[in-house]
Amino acid sequence: MDKLESVKVFVAVARAGGFSAASRELGQPIATISRKVADLEAALGVRLFERSTRRVTLTDNAVAYFEACQRLLDDMRDADATVVGEHRSPKGELTITAPTGFGRQHVQPVAAEFLKAYPEVDLRLLLTDRVIGLIDEHADLAVRIKPLSDSGLVARPLGQIKLVVCASPGYLEAKGTPTHPTELLELHQCVTWTSLGPFKAWSFKIDGSDIMVPIRTRVTTTTPDSVMDAAIAGLGLAQMTSYLAEAAVRAGTLVPVLRDFEETPTPVSFVHPSNRRVPQKLRAFIDFAAPRLADRLQRVNELF
Repeated sequence: MDKLESVKVFVAVARAGGFSAASRELGQPIATISRKVADLEAALGVRLFERSTRRVTLTDNAVAYFEACQRLLDDMRDADATVVGEHRSPKGELTITAPTGFGRQHVQPVAAEFLKAYPEVDLRLLLTDRVIGLIDEHADLAVRIKPLSDSGLVARPLGQIKLVVCASPGYLEAKGTPTHPTELLELHQCVTWTSLGPFKAWSFKIDGSDIMVPIRTRVTTTTPDSVMDAAIAGLGLAQMTSYLAEAAVRAGTLVPVLRDFEETPTPVSFVHPSNRRVPQKLRAFIDFAAPRLADRLQRVNELF
């Protein structure tokens, strides 16, 4: 058995999520892919994959092994690039996860610039509002919009965002501009987004403390973009991220209110695992994207 070749096949199957996908990626028959994985499992004496009719996933024993094998292959690619003088040309697939709205609005445009500058890097972009594990999704890098705990991840700060309350000029003309959060329940109507049911309160900083203030929800929808559209249409006040509101505020279709009661801004960071050597493609992306995303966040904060 060529163990290195079997390891490459194992990593390809794990990243692709199936034998058929790995077969297409590597240009090898499925039977060959299956045999090499079986040979590796026999040599190790453990089962590496849980197989179902729809997908294969790593067994618990295989997760750490996958990380080690991926690190080995990355190190080998970097060593090859160095010895042949190609260290300035990152190659391979880069997987990045980010919150849906921020990813679409900011990460994806910056990533498009990066791909033009580095034509031998391919991008797998996972946009989801669910916080996913980097190892579970085989991701190289994540954008986190939240305070970071001591999780063993390496963090690169990018800036911060705010939660702002906005309404259309027409709504404010008809209903008046609120001067204190406690006015929301009796004097105003609000637009909220949630998949679990309508929010009945928003959080504000009042007299130095974060306080949940009851609101009257008139419209509930399932996406932040839909909330913004409803607010622009004059259906009520809406609480949203500053980066989502930016374009509408600049255009004058939304107006921020209750500015003196906004919560403490939330940090935005890149994070990646600390227990592995940073691959060349990842270093290149962080160095390229971090200052550009920081500039974008700074422009948003200058508006708010």
